[in-house]
Amino acid sequence: MILSPKTLVQSGPVPALADAAAERQALIERWAERHGVDAAARLAEAEDLADAVAKEITPDNTADTYAKSWRVWTRFCIATGLPERESSRGTLVAFVAWMLREGQQTGKGYAPSSASTHLAAAVVGLRQRGVMVSGDDQAAARTALEGLAVKLLQNGERRGRGQAVGGDIDGLRAIARACPDTLTGDRDKALTLTGFHYAARSQDPAGLLEGDVTLHPRGLVVAVLTGKTKHSVRNAKIPYSDEGEICPVRAWTAYRTRLAAEHGPRWADPSTPAFVGIDQWGHVTGGMGPDSVTRAIKRISKRAGVPIAWTGHSLRIGLASVGRAKGKDAIAIADQGGWARHSRSMLIYMQRNDGWDDNASAGLA
Repeated sequence: MILSPKTLVQSGPVPALADAAAERQALIERWAERHGVDAAARLAEAEDLADAVAKEITPDNTADTYAKSWRVWTRFCIATGLPERESSRGTLVAFVAWMLREGQQTGKGYAPSSASTHLAAAVVGLRQRGVMVSGDDQAAARTALEGLAVKLLQNGERRGRGQAVGGDIDGLRAIARACPDTLTGDRDKALTLTGFHYAARSQDPAGLLEGDVTLHPRGLVVAVLTGKTKHSVRNAKIPYSDEGEICPVRAWTAYRTRLAAEHGPRWADPSTPAFVGIDQWGHVTGGMGPDSVTRAIKRISKRAGVPIAWTGHSLRIGLASVGRAKGKDAIAIADQGGWARHSRSMLIYMQRNDGWDDNASAGLA
């Protein structure tokens, strides 16, 4: 059945999508005038496919950030009486100032890092809705944000949680010793030790399957999906450790062996989740998600008495900072952790120390 241009867009779109639907309808009608109804229908189907592909390849956390930031932008427009679908230098600068002053739903101001994220994502949202946002206007807003952030520091305000604490070898030892002799304890040990050695983000172990972790005569090879926008797979190689207590290879093998022994051989199947959720009664609840990995790392480190509780990012910071302290090559660290070889964030992690052992003025005379 060939659809007419006016029936290619669903009737009665919800208000939030009305403008986009109207734009699509106008585009289809122009196509029909130029190329005929049949060609317009096929072009519309191609547009729908392009939208579906874009949605499919956008990481869930990125989509969540865009949605959250658009809600912040909407609250700003309501609070200030400014139109939602317009952008100017003044509007974006006002948005930044509002976020730092009172942008949170509690009435408190955002940390500058959060305001920066919301600004970038709101600009994406505006452009997705057909609003022209010039680079100069966005740059003016960023300049304002940086200047206002300096003012906050000068006034003694330090907002945000700060950077997560990095994992270290002493912490790994404490965690390994504190893990109970249970399936949960073995899972916790394997999760922490392997994650540290390939600089895991919370989503990395959550996305692994059993088949992504393979034994090698010299250790483990972990196939990690990496990249926030351009996905690829890196094969992180984790060698056996001379210190058996914190050996990630032995911890992984013990965990998976116990899982199959206690819950059946199906858990040896390569398609099963690498790291499973386990309830208080010892029942396997399925694969772990990123949030459950973050909670687990925090709980595991607290149980071990680590002075400052680790977060889901502590393992990633730890590999870079400890690797540098041990004299590892920056390129080797980058390749193992999936950073670009001159990644700014990796260099920041590598520079974390007490300021004495790695001091530019030490030993000069």
